[in-house]
Order: sequence, then C-alpha cells, then structure tokens
Amino acid sequence: MSGKPKILFEGHVFWKELQKRGINPQNYYNSNTKDVLYPSWTKNYYLGGDAEYTRMEKAMAVEGSSACREAALSSASWGSFQIMGYHAISLGYGSIDNFVQKMNINEKEHLYAFGQFLKVNHLISYLQNKQWAEFARLYNGEGYKSNKYDVKLENAYKKYL
Repeated sequence: MSGKPKILFEGHVFWKELQKRGINPQNYYNSNTKDVLYPSWTKNYYLGGDAEYTRMEKAMAVEGSSACREAALSSASWGSFQIMGYHAISLGYGSIDNFVQKMNINEKEHLYAFGQFLKVNHLISYLQNKQWAEFARLYNGEGYKSNKYDVKLENAYKKYL
C-alpha cells in the first residue's frame, strides 16, 4: 500500500451523488464507466487497496467538473472506520475536501470521524447497551447479517473484556 488511508469506492453511491449535484449519470453510463458508475449496488468492481484510488480518480474524470470531483470523493468510504464521504458536512467538516485532507493525516483523525459519526447518528447508546445487531444494522445497513457484523462486534467486545 502507498500509505494512503483505506478507501472503498462505491459506484452506485457515485450515481446518486451526481444526481444530487444536478448531473444526469445516465449521460455518462457506458462501457468505459461501468466499473465506477452504476445504478445499483454490486461488489463486482471492487479491486481493493490502492486500486480503489484508481477507480475513484477515474470517476472524478467522468464529467470533468468540480461537482463531479466532489461527487466522486463523497462516494468512497474512508479510513479505518470506512466513513462515507457524503457524511463530511454532517460530521462537522467544512467540505468534502476538508474531510479527505483530515483522513490523510493519520488514524487519530479516522477515530475522530468515527466518534463524530456515532454522536451525530445517535449510535453510542447501542454500543453502551451491547445491542450489537441494532448497532450493526444502523452502521452497516441491512446487509450486516450476511457479513455477521453483529457477531463480530460481540466477539471483539468479549475478547477485550
């Protein structure tokens, strides 16, 4: 790895982020962009590691505007806790660029972002009350069951008791 923070670029989120910015993703959906721009979730295009940065950079160039660039940065999950870029403003960052800059500093910044995410989304009580399934559902989405995130959380908690 290059020393950059871990990211995972989500092409279906990019689709929605372009729409939020008044850009019609359908206009750019073709065989050259299908690995970074698609209407529904799929893990088929995940490459992992630094290759996710390559995917994100490709997405930034899809339409060429600053809005497209912001949409691409907002469509990746960032850092140790994989916080989606589109949460940047609600977590108190002035912009997606400020969020990305902080994620590139160190893991302390990742932990800070995670804490802000827990606070803003009222998730702390679920951890305090060991409601692993509800926390995992709210943090990871409905797919948490197939990945057993609730079980992994509980096992990690018990390991460090």
